[in-house]
Amino acid sequence: MGRPATKTDLMRAAEEGYENLSAVISSLTEEELSVPFAFDDKKKEAHWKRDKNLRDVLVHLYEWHQLLLVWVRANQSGECRPFLPEPYNWRTYGEMNVEFWKKHQDTALEDAKQMLAESHREVLALAETFSNDELFSRTAFAWCKGNALGSYFVSSTSSHYNWAVKKLKAHKKIVRIR
Repeated sequence: MGRPATKTDLMRAAEEGYENLSAVISSLTEEELSVPFAFDDKKKEAHWKRDKNLRDVLVHLYEWHQLLLVWVRANQSGECRPFLPEPYNWRTYGEMNVEFWKKHQDTALEDAKQMLAESHREVLALAETFSNDELFSRTAFAWCKGNALGSYFVSSTSSHYNWAVKKLKAHKKIVRIR
């Protein structure tokens, strides 16, 4: 399936992505859970070095859910707020991700799993409150700055879940090769 362009597709992709992520997590062995991530230095994106374990991936997803939830709710109640909190922007959001990582170094894996499950449900419940046009018209909300609100939901759910699955599968492959 391509990138969702309707509410129905968004909801389906988010659910399927979450189920796929959950299945990959359930398939992790004790060894795969205990061995820290160690990805090839050829991988250029910062996240390959940042995240060291499953907890780090899950809290990253959770924090991006929180960004979406806080942003939508604030703007719905009349507070003009950008998606990324100050002082971050789309050039510096990697630094924000590092701050999320630091914030959760004492978060237990089981807590991270629960936090993500709850925030996933909250995000889908919030998406349900919007019509297809509100989600996918670029002019539905001025606070989306010409972007479709649905694109933020897709990025925070199915696209991010796919990213997490890719990372976890890469980790599983490395542990198997050792």
